[in-house]
Amino acid sequence: MQLREEKLKAIIDWAGKNKDVRAVLLTSSLVNPLAPVDEFSDLDIELVFENKAVYISDNSWTHYFGNPIAMVEEDESYFDYKHAMKMVLYEDYVKVDFKLYSVPDFLEEVNQDELCEDWDIGYKVLIDKDCITQNMKEPTYRVSIIKKPTEQKFRQTLNDFWWDTTYLAKSLVRDELFYAKFMSENNIRTDYLIPLIEWHIASQHDWSITTNKFGRLFKKLLTSEMWSKIEQTFSGRKIEDNWDALFAIADLVSEIGTELSEKLGYEYPAKLEMDIRKYLSELKMKSQ
Repeated sequence: MQLREEKLKAIIDWAGKNKDVRAVLLTSSLVNPLAPVDEFSDLDIELVFENKAVYISDNSWTHYFGNPIAMVEEDESYFDYKHAMKMVLYEDYVKVDFKLYSVPDFLEEVNQDELCEDWDIGYKVLIDKDCITQNMKEPTYRVSIIKKPTEQKFRQTLNDFWWDTTYLAKSLVRDELFYAKFMSENNIRTDYLIPLIEWHIASQHDWSITTNKFGRLFKKLLTSEMWSKIEQTFSGRKIEDNWDALFAIADLVSEIGTELSEKLGYEYPAKLEMDIRKYLSELKMKSQ
C-alpha cells in the first residue's frame, strides 16, 4: 500500500507541474466506502488535458511514475471518442488505469443530467486548476447496489438456466470439454447463477448491498454451508466431475430460486425443473 501511495504522490506532483494537465481525479474502489480495498487495489486516475492528443499518441509520460512492464492502450474510438485509456502495470507491481480526457469532453460529461457510472461509484478531486469540477454532482455510491429483479427478469433467468443445462449435458455426452466449459462458466455461471446468488444475498440485506464484480464478495457474505454448496459447482477436467458439478448447480439454483420465489411472490417453474432434470439424468446414463 505504501508503494501505491508513493505512486499516487508522484502522479499528483507531475500533474501539478504540468501545464497541460488541468484536473486530476481519483475514482473507483479507493474512494468508494462500500468497496473492499487491499494491497492489490489499483489506482484509477482521470487526467483532464488542455490537449490530450500527444498524451494519447505517445506513452512516454507514463514512465515518469516508474518502469512499465505491461501496458494496454485504448484510443478514443474505443470509448465513442469521449476519452482514452492507458492501463499500466509497473515493475513495483502497482497498477494504474489512466483515463485521458480533454477539457471540453470532460465538461460535457460533467453537465449531463445524471452522474456517469464511473463517478457515481465514487470520486475524489485531487487537482482542479480551473474549477472545472465545481458542478460535478455528488456520488451516491449506489450504482453497484444489487437491484430487486422484476418478475419477468426472474422467470427469464430461471427459464434460460434450465434451457442451457441441456446444452451442457449434451456436450458432456459428446465428450466436448471445451464447449462444456464455455456453457458452464460463460453462460450458466455468469448469466444465471451469479445473479441468483446476488439476489439471494441482497434479499437478506434489504436490497442495499453490493457483492462487487462477479461475486468477489460472495464468500464473505454467505454462510459456510452455502459457500460449500457453491464450491461443489466448480469442476476439473474429468467428464464425470463436470456431471457432478452440473447437478450441484441444478440443486443450488433450485434451492435459491425456490427461496426467492417465496420472498418475492413470484412463481417458480417447478414443472420445467422436473422435466429438465429427467432429461439430464437420462443423458448422464447414456454417457456411462
